[in-house]
Amino acid sequence: MLSQAYTFRAAKPVWAKGRNREMNVNLLFTGTLPELSQATLAITAACSYVAYLNGAFLCAGPARTAHGFFRVDEIALDGKLTAGDNLLEIKSLGAYLDSYQYLRQPSFLCAEVTSGEDTVLRTDAMGENIFQCTLLSERVQKVQRFSIQRTLAEVYDYTRNDHPDVLLEVLDTGKFITRNIPYPDFSVHPAQAVLAQGQVIHTDKAPTYVDFVANLGPDWKAFDPSEFEACSVWDAQKLEFRPAGLERKDYDGSPLAFEKDSYALFDLGREKTGMIGLTVTCQEPTTIYALFDEILQEDPMNPVNYVRMATTAVVRWHLPAGTYRLLSYEPYSFRYLQLCAVDGGCTIENVHIRNYCFGPVAHRTFADPELQKIYDAAIETFRQNVVDIYMDCPSRERAGWLCDSFFTSRVERVLTGKSEVERNFLENFLLPERFPNLPSGMLPMCYPADFKDGNFIPNWAMWYVLELEEYLARTGDRALIDAAKDRVYALLQYFRGFENAYGLLENLQRWVFVEWSKANELVQDVNFPSNFLYAAMKKAMGRLYQDDALLQEGEALLKTAREWSLSGEGVFFCDNALRQDGKLVLSGECTEVCQYYAFYFGAATKEANPELFRILTEDFGPKRKETKLWPEIYFANAFIGNYLRLDLLQRWGMREKLIEEIKGYFTFMAERTGTLWEHDNISASCNHGFASHIICWLLEAL
Repeated sequence: MLSQAYTFRAAKPVWAKGRNREMNVNLLFTGTLPELSQATLAITAACSYVAYLNGAFLCAGPARTAHGFFRVDEIALDGKLTAGDNLLEIKSLGAYLDSYQYLRQPSFLCAEVTSGEDTVLRTDAMGENIFQCTLLSERVQKVQRFSIQRTLAEVYDYTRNDHPDVLLEVLDTGKFITRNIPYPDFSVHPAQAVLAQGQVIHTDKAPTYVDFVANLGPDWKAFDPSEFEACSVWDAQKLEFRPAGLERKDYDGSPLAFEKDSYALFDLGREKTGMIGLTVTCQEPTTIYALFDEILQEDPMNPVNYVRMATTAVVRWHLPAGTYRLLSYEPYSFRYLQLCAVDGGCTIENVHIRNYCFGPVAHRTFADPELQKIYDAAIETFRQNVVDIYMDCPSRERAGWLCDSFFTSRVERVLTGKSEVERNFLENFLLPERFPNLPSGMLPMCYPADFKDGNFIPNWAMWYVLELEEYLARTGDRALIDAAKDRVYALLQYFRGFENAYGLLENLQRWVFVEWSKANELVQDVNFPSNFLYAAMKKAMGRLYQDDALLQEGEALLKTAREWSLSGEGVFFCDNALRQDGKLVLSGECTEVCQYYAFYFGAATKEANPELFRILTEDFGPKRKETKLWPEIYFANAFIGNYLRLDLLQRWGMREKLIEEIKGYFTFMAERTGTLWEHDNISASCNHGFASHIICWLLEAL
């Protein structure tokens, strides 16, 4: 184990008795603290917590890690405790369901406040100076998922705000380890403008969006619709919107009147990630819907598509008369927030998002305003996707995907001079003894995550090895590389079972992934981008572990894959070969991304493939869809084709073309959301961690 073990001084891990394997249990732990000049809150949980001190937001966490391990946060309370009693409140979610966001592990909270040698407050089932625990009953338990990849949606009913006492039990959890990484930036970003206001119309139309709300299948644990106490997305779909005013107005946080059944559309100015915050004052019972998304729809009658990414991007609060300072428990990603007051009127003020992102990084100024927008968007993309692990997106999934991490890791080093989050990220794959439901030797495609369906991406496991080599070059951290050796060689052993008589990988199993394009339809029987990558993996292992035999294998495989994959004309590399009558035959299908794989991993070079090099650098790029050149070669997508292309342009020293194409690929993204996207269109996440790699190119090129 690379992280240090952590020992709580007196706290014990606890949860509601008999409920630590129950889905979506939400508990509130409270305790009082005297005025102390120095004090520290040590805290961890399965799966998460949010803490408040004297009603003000304090922190959230913990940093996610592997099955059976729990990283401990240490929060300094120095200067925060005032005279008299100070109320410390900790909300803790025990999700206990399969997701890519949190692991399905028995729920617990373990926390203590220490001052010098004294333990002032702690979690335990009995004794002195312990937190009191109640059920956070206003959060509705049996609801739909937010998305397949994340846990359950947030639905609140404050008529149930009775908070019954909870009997706790001490639990056997796992190993506590150190956090090792910076704490997030939790600053507040206010809404910038109100774009529209209007009327909410109730209808009786049937919901149309049920794919994962009701049809999850046996591999994804969740509540069955027959058990739902509420389904906020179905209820939201019965609402229609009639804009009464479309004039943009600057927003300063002042109270905004909402008549019964009305709405207002807020703009944060750019996409942000964090908790949704607002203050609501109701004279009568009112239900607030918060609908949100990264982009704005063209239809003013339906400005926010809260199911665009197969999400139920809805938070709902049912409120009796009174004043409420509301803050969502989970972080979400959006630029546009549509607040609806249904069945009652109210005033809403201080609409904001509480950031949940990496801390501020050094600002860079560019003379070119277009590049400035792109750079700033890349910084936002990095900060919102690098919190406790490297995430693919902070919205739909919040998952730690390999391959994405290969690119994001370079950015952390460039911006901070450190690789702290990367070390945690890589270490997480080494901590557990095994990965349930995956074949022996295979690594998860993203982690920490659960894979009840046994799915994995073999290609992404290869990228893990490539990242290890770059990590060693960045940090000199030989200890982590040595710790990874057995796991990496076990991975190699898994792949050896798919080597054919030529040494090529054939008939790889599960989700063979090249990129989001036609290339993903050409992955069998022998996929050449996968084999170029496999050759690179073998060579990386050879260098990491001084294994000359693997170096030779990698070179031989690269040569074989090159010879097989060149098409009959000898210009373009073919994506795959099919087994016909016992023989391998080229499919004849060629994709743009396959050419980039060939150059990226050395199967092609400028010298050996001059015509292909000319075509790629002169005819391909962001304008090819307009020029329609080489229509027989299927287009690449943003990830990872366009990124391999831009990395190659940098490698080839083509500075001016690199800058030109960065503008061509990314200006429209930066202008629309202020972040950078998963695809080259709005079909998926508009905020994807790998996309921040543009920072590396810009800082080197300018």
